[in-house]
Amino acid sequence: MSQATKRKHVVKEVLGEHMVPSDQQQIVRVLRTPGNNLHEVETAQGQRFLVSMPSKYRKNIWIKRGDFLIVDPIEEGEKVKAEISFVLCKDHVRSLQKDGHWPEAFSQVTEKDNNDRNRQTQPELPAEPQSSGEESSSEDDSDLFVNTNRRQYHESEEESEEEEAA
Repeated sequence: MSQATKRKHVVKEVLGEHMVPSDQQQIVRVLRTPGNNLHEVETAQGQRFLVSMPSKYRKNIWIKRGDFLIVDPIEEGEKVKAEISFVLCKDHVRSLQKDGHWPEAFSQVTEKDNNDRNRQTQPELPAEPQSSGEESSSEDDSDLFVNTNRRQYHESEEESEEEEAA
């Protein structure tokens, strides 16, 4: 099987299926990635340990901090105590919450993340009253893309008037 075909099947499996964890499996949240295909995770009870990524996911599926995983425990592991069995995306999380399989401790984390993302995507801009007779399409920048990775500096009209007068 070629690398492209393998990638296609792995991505289709991750995005398509809705998996419910079995009795031995756990839902965990990724805290950090120390490297070497290892990820430090935290359970709903607050226990932290390392999990390994199986070779089928390597270079095909990317896992970042804050993602949720379903892991299978490894009996002989001292430091690495589990192996990733499934990577959960937003749709999977929603379906698990709806079905009642989602841990209560992670419900608060997902709600907080959603609130934080909503604040970042919709920055607070001061509302300027539009004059009814004039069209100021060139001055109205509210429909432009806002880069949330940069700090937003808002210049007040008082400061700009002082600079112009000097």
